[in-house]
Amino acid sequence: MMSRTLAGLTFLLALAFWVGLPAQAQDNAVVPSPSPRPAIEPLPGFEPRYDGGAVARQLFGRTPTPAPLAARSIGGYARGCLAGAMPLAVDGPAWQAMHLSRNRNWGHPELVAYLQTLAVAGRADEGWNGLLVGDMSQPRGGPMLTGHRSHQIGLDADIWLTPMPDRTLSVQEREEISAISMLRDGTRIIDPARWTEAHARIIRRAARDDRVARIFVHPAIKDQLCSWENVSADRSWLRRIRPWYGHHYHFHVRLSCPEGMASCVNQNPPPAGDGCGEELAWWLGPEPWQPSDTPARPRPETTLADLPAMCSQVLVAN
Repeated sequence: MMSRTLAGLTFLLALAFWVGLPAQAQDNAVVPSPSPRPAIEPLPGFEPRYDGGAVARQLFGRTPTPAPLAARSIGGYARGCLAGAMPLAVDGPAWQAMHLSRNRNWGHPELVAYLQTLAVAGRADEGWNGLLVGDMSQPRGGPMLTGHRSHQIGLDADIWLTPMPDRTLSVQEREEISAISMLRDGTRIIDPARWTEAHARIIRRAARDDRVARIFVHPAIKDQLCSWENVSADRSWLRRIRPWYGHHYHFHVRLSCPEGMASCVNQNPPPAGDGCGEELAWWLGPEPWQPSDTPARPRPETTLADLPAMCSQVLVAN
């Protein structure tokens, strides 16, 4: 009884801290409570192959092929997996996939269709030559060996702020080329020699699609977009543009869960309004958004048991 009481007090204190954070600081954070379990369980007769304590990123990060199941995003963006993943073609009429050795050009078919449409429309209508697409998800989603905490359910994609060149990049170039920051070196100020109106137009095009839940960009880029769109009567798309750490060389698109997919857990909607006033000023201030010099404590490993139960079946399906 005493241990349950202490656990309950710990949760309430953590939740109080969470609620006390400004809304803008909650966009991509993880609520300190067990993630919601999707209303879908393994099929009858399923035999688990791995112990629930197995490290999830080691299992999903080393699985090279998708699960041959119906397409389904399972769980939440930072705690879930993906069945029936589809690859984004390495080369398309207006896109190229980058860092092919990572094998992260997979997504729910809805994400793949979204990227293809955005790439073609961006070239035709927005003056953007084509998309260089970075990380999407692994073949079966789930936690990654390195990098992202999210990108686990096939509905996230990183799009470089470097436009596609007029030639097909080699495999080696896709590994070695780095995306270009939009900031002046060592600052949080947009570099006008790098940023163009075409950058603003492709991000606006990306955000106006109703399938989009959020697009994460650096706070300075959000500020630039807020100023640029002052001439327009429609600023509604800016609500989906969310400031977040590190996103000065790419923008991170996150789609909402596909319609009627009970296994998929959406984030709460962004706060009301365009996010261009006091909320953005918090991000552009000196603290607390700047990374601390104090090393963060290592996060505990996500185990297979931490993921929705269906992810065990996704992992072993063949």
